[in-house]
Amino acid sequence: MNWNILLGILIPFVGTTLGSAMVFFMRREMNGRVQKALLGFASGVMIAASVWSLLIPAIEMSEEQSNIAWVPAAVGFLLGIGFLLLLDTLTPHIHLTEEEPEGIKADLKKTTMLVLAVTLHNIPEGMAVGVTFAGVMTGNTTITLAAAFVLAIGIAIQNFPEGAIISMPLRGEGISRRRAFLYGTASGIVEPIAAFITILLTGLVVPILPYLLAFAAGAMIYVVVEELIPESQSGKHTNIGTIGVAVGFVMMMVLDVALG
Repeated sequence: MNWNILLGILIPFVGTTLGSAMVFFMRREMNGRVQKALLGFASGVMIAASVWSLLIPAIEMSEEQSNIAWVPAAVGFLLGIGFLLLLDTLTPHIHLTEEEPEGIKADLKKTTMLVLAVTLHNIPEGMAVGVTFAGVMTGNTTITLAAAFVLAIGIAIQNFPEGAIISMPLRGEGISRRRAFLYGTASGIVEPIAAFITILLTGLVVPILPYLLAFAAGAMIYVVVEELIPESQSGKHTNIGTIGVAVGFVMMMVLDVALG
């Protein structure tokens, strides 16, 4: 693994860390309007990244392999949805807007389950970055190094508000700023780990690359539909969340088309 690949898979983690660091500079609680906007923005970025950076390359790659173009995209996408659904069902976690935990019952602190919820979000993002850089390593012309970096940077941008969204409420729960920062940062460490594992897996079996691209897309869309959008549309100021989706989607689309 060369330095470009290593840097690429670490970029999203840097975004989470910087976002978590906002707990040192912001008030005890995040403004509701700001939180809605950030949740919507993260949703828009992930939707656009799933389409332009993952599903479209999966279809194009399948065509190059002389396979039925839509099969890997469809199968991988559904498997990604199913995988996150399974993790969501089994892992004990709790969301910011809810009081009741989800997943298997476990005697865990609320702060731990909040971190686990965000960690679930970060697994598919790490896989998405890993699979695009794996495509670069295999010499596939469908995915360029620039496109892989665009995806990593796009996810890092949406990880910045996610880091703040996890560390600020933890501070509101009475946790010290330092511990809230560490919890927020820890939730993002799964991304480079997931990226590294995905790169290893793809290196072993190159033909499954289109399936892995679509798998990562499905997993990301699951997070958006199941958690990010519902949280941005609950309570007041829902229009701000919708505007955030539009801004995040367009920004990621422009980045991918212009620079990828």
